[in-house]
Amino acid sequence: MPTFGFLIDNRKCIGCHACTVACKSEHQVPIGVDRTWVKYIEKGEFPNNRRLFSVMRCNHCEFAPCVTICPVTALYRRDDGIVDFNSDRCIGCKACMQACPYDALYIDPDSHTAAKCNFCTHRLETGLEPSCVVVCPEQAIVCGDLDDPLSKLSQLIKRHPVQVRKPEKGTKPKLFYIDGDEASLVPSRTRADDDSMWSRRDLAKSDGSPSGEWSSSARKSQAVATAEPRDSVQSPPLYPTANSNPSAAPDHRHSAPEPRRVYDVRARAPAWGWPVVAYTWTKSIAAGSVLAVAAARLVGGEKQSSAIATVMGLVGLVFLLITTALLVVDLKKPERFLYVLLRPQWKSWLVRGAYFLVAYSIVVTVWLGLLLLGATRLADLLLWPAAALAIPTAVYTAFLFAQAKGRDLWQNPLLSIHLLVHALLAGGSLWLMAAGAMDGVDRAMPRIFTTVILWLSLATVAGEVLTTHATVDARRAMAMIVGRPLGAWFWGGGVVLGHLIPGALLMSGAEYAILAPLMILAGIFAVERCWVLAPQRIALS
Repeated sequence: MPTFGFLIDNRKCIGCHACTVACKSEHQVPIGVDRTWVKYIEKGEFPNNRRLFSVMRCNHCEFAPCVTICPVTALYRRDDGIVDFNSDRCIGCKACMQACPYDALYIDPDSHTAAKCNFCTHRLETGLEPSCVVVCPEQAIVCGDLDDPLSKLSQLIKRHPVQVRKPEKGTKPKLFYIDGDEASLVPSRTRADDDSMWSRRDLAKSDGSPSGEWSSSARKSQAVATAEPRDSVQSPPLYPTANSNPSAAPDHRHSAPEPRRVYDVRARAPAWGWPVVAYTWTKSIAAGSVLAVAAARLVGGEKQSSAIATVMGLVGLVFLLITTALLVVDLKKPERFLYVLLRPQWKSWLVRGAYFLVAYSIVVTVWLGLLLLGATRLADLLLWPAAALAIPTAVYTAFLFAQAKGRDLWQNPLLSIHLLVHALLAGGSLWLMAAGAMDGVDRAMPRIFTTVILWLSLATVAGEVLTTHATVDARRAMAMIVGRPLGAWFWGGGVVLGHLIPGALLMSGAEYAILAPLMILAGIFAVERCWVLAPQRIALS
């Protein structure tokens, strides 16, 4: 069985877009999305300048993260190494778009399912080459069997130093470049040239809706995020070869103009917008409600926990239903949402999380039913399994985000602690509100609990902000959170409104401290909004 791969010979590419047009024609790709596209990079200053052309497409990775994260096996790796997709199974969850480090996937505006380059498998199976290979006037695109040492592809890779995109991701891509310039292959090495007719002007707002106003703030945030010295953001070697020296430091003795991206596809809006932001928030409340009852039982005994158990159980169940609704609403194929449970791909944390949600909802429903029926002894026994399931319900999203290899900030191991603390904080806030509205409930206990968790939450957020992030993309995303365009949400909503003011109110013991829980919940939403949206503002191609 062959193992197919692609090679782009940048010595020959003339940037004619014949491959893009052929791909669109062959697969009837709608306007506004692309499986294959060409990016233009300009380097130097007139008259000592040059233009580079780079063909971008799916890399058909050996360890494809899009395949791992897909919850319904709509994406799969064939025996011949091609990563293909089945649109009849796709639910439109957009997880594959977040997992791909190369920005190769998109949602088809007609079918509302994920799509990408599939190596023209229908042509390969009849003995034909992909349409982009056939149409290239300079034979700059080569495909072939990587396992056949006599194939043209293998011979070119053997004779010439080649590069791949983002080898540090560990995906083992099978798209190789001859004379692949770092400015073309590493998005963080270039800036968008707004003076160009074809520059990336139409950026999207952080909530995913188009807006020209966002373009200005996005450019400013990019300038802030890339303000660090070039030596400190040097990317790893593209693809080690006998003729390359990855350890060699770049020569900055002669200052040259920064490379400019002057022609590219339009920047995509965040794939996960407000429904995912809201879902992380409602899930924290749903999980935290039961965790708060368990905490009340541990620190206050049965009397304190039983006083709030029914109310907290009802709140938790309602927010579980809202969480489920948000997950379904965010799908491009919501009518297929049951595929996650009926056709699961078990490596995906989206599937595992769905089963945690189902198990948690069943246990909480039974627990609440027992409370309403007066079977308090049985309900008391069921509280602990419910609390145990609340923990993975709260934190599984961190593992799902970690499978999104394209978003470097989400790879931070502190994210799971961040989500667990937010669930405890949401639960403490609900406990505070219940204590303020009900007679016979001790108010000092939830105030102390919430105050402790509040400062722990602030420490967790500070840890994520102050961590020295390993990659340029992670640092740029964090710069967007603490600076522009999300700084007002983070500092004003997340830190001041969500932590400092309610913390001061709770510690003062003032009567108007009843406002503190509402501020805390608003602050949790603000922080989650920043963490969900900022990494998606980073260009991947």
